[in-house]
Amino acid sequence: MQKGKLTYSDIARSQLFVKLMAKKKRFIVPITVFFLAFYFTLPILTSYFKVLNNAAIGSISWAWVFAFAQFIMTWVLCSLYSRKSVEFDNMCDQIKSEVHHTGKEGG
Repeated sequence: MQKGKLTYSDIARSQLFVKLMAKKKRFIVPITVFFLAFYFTLPILTSYFKVLNNAAIGSISWAWVFAFAQFIMTWVLCSLYSRKSVEFDNMCDQIKSEVHHTGKEGG
C-alpha cells in the first residue's frame, strides 16, 4: 500500500469489506437459487406434465395460479432485499468511514 493512498485491493482485504461480501453472499445466493427454481418450475411443469392443467378455482387452472404467484414472489423478494440492503448500506458507510480515516492518517 502506498503511503496515504488506499487502493481497491487494500479496501477489499479489509475485515469489514470481507464481512460485507460474506453477508451479501449468504443472503443473495439462496434467494437467487429459490427465485430461479420457482421461476423455471412453471414452464417445466406446463411443458412436460399435466398437473397444472387441473382447475383450481372455477375455470382458472393451477397454471394461472402459479403464474400469479410468481408476481407475488417477485414483490416479496424485492421487499426482502430492500429491507436487507439497509444493513448492507450501513456496512458500506462504515467501510467508507474507515477508508476516509485511514487515508487521512496515512497522508
